Amino acid sequence: MKLPWGMNEDDPRCQALKLELAARLEAVYQLGYRHFLCGMAMGCDMYFAEAVLALKERCGDVTLEAAIPFGEQPGRWPAALRRRYNGLIDRCDKVTVLQYGYTPDCMMRRNRYMVDRASLLLACYDGRPGGTMNTILYAERNNVQVILIELQE
Repeated sequence: MKLPWGMNEDDPRCQALKLELAARLEAVYQLGYRHFLCGMAMGCDMYFAEAVLALKERCGDVTLEAAIPFGEQPGRWPAALRRRYNGLIDRCDKVTVLQYGYTPDCMMRRNRYMVDRASLLLACYDGRPGGTMNTILYAERNNVQVILIELQE
C-alpha cells in the first residue's frame, strides 16, 4: 500500500523492481548465500519471497525462512492476498512465528530477528523514515552488509 504504485503490480516500476530483486538475488547466490529470510509483509516482502522461490526452482540448494511477526499477520488482508501469502508460507522451508498476537513493537522485533541472523540485508527503500530505515540502521550498527534497492517514485 505504501509503494508508489500502490497494489498495481502491472505498473512498470513494480515490474522493474521485481526484475531487480531477481537479479540481486542471483548475484548474492553467486557469492555463496543460500538461506534467505523474509518478513512476509505485503508488497516488497512478498515479491522477495516469490523471487527466492523462483531461484530455489533453478538452484535446489536455496532455502527460505518466513519470519512472521505475529500469528494473525494476514488476518485483515484482502482474500486474494491472504491466499497468496498462504501459498508462499506453504513453500517455505522454515516458518518462524515470533509471537501469537499483535503488539506495537512486533514488526520491529521481526526485523531485528532477521538482522540478528543475517550477514547481508537486501532492502527496498524509498528514503523515508520508518521501519525499513530503522532496520537498515540496526543492520549497519551490527556490521551486517546492506544492499539497497531504491524505490522509484
